[in-house]
Amino acid sequence: MMGDPRFADTVILMVHHTNEGAVGIVINRPIERRSIKSLLEATGDHDPGVEGDLVVFAGGPVQPELGFVVHSADYHSLGTLAVGLDVAMTANKEILRDIGHHKGPKKSLFAFGYAGWGPGQLESEIDRHDWFTTTGDPKLIFDDDRGNLWDDAMARRTREL
Repeated sequence: MMGDPRFADTVILMVHHTNEGAVGIVINRPIERRSIKSLLEATGDHDPGVEGDLVVFAGGPVQPELGFVVHSADYHSLGTLAVGLDVAMTANKEILRDIGHHKGPKKSLFAFGYAGWGPGQLESEIDRHDWFTTTGDPKLIFDDDRGNLWDDAMARRTREL
C-alpha cells in the first residue's frame, strides 16, 4: 500500500528503533558475490592475508555507500550493536578483516545501505498496515533460502497489521 516499489516483498531486519527513528537492513536482496579483499580495498585497506568472499545485499536506499554486517551474537567489537540475544550488527570494517582471517562471527551477511525512518514514521506506517512483523529468528535471518525468504517471513508473521 505504501507505493514505493523499493520495498515490495522486502524483508527488513530492524536493528535500531527509538522515539528518534528506526534503522533496518534489507536481508532478502542479494546483488552480487564479492571477495572480502575487494571490499576492504574499496575502503583503502589492503590486507593480502584475508580469504573468502561474501554475498553482498542491497540493505536499503539510505547511504548505499556504507557497509553493514549483520551477524550472530558470538562476535563483538568496537561499534557492534546488539539486535537481540542471537543477532548483532557491526558497521566497522574490522569485522571484514576478522571474517577474512577466520576470527569473525559464525554467521553473517553484508549489506550496503539501510532503510531509515524518522521520528514516528515507522509507527505511522504500521498504523496504516504497511508492514507485517515477525520475530527475529536467526534461522530466518541467516539460513533460509533468500529466494524464499519473503514467503518464509510471511508464514511466520506474528500478527496481521
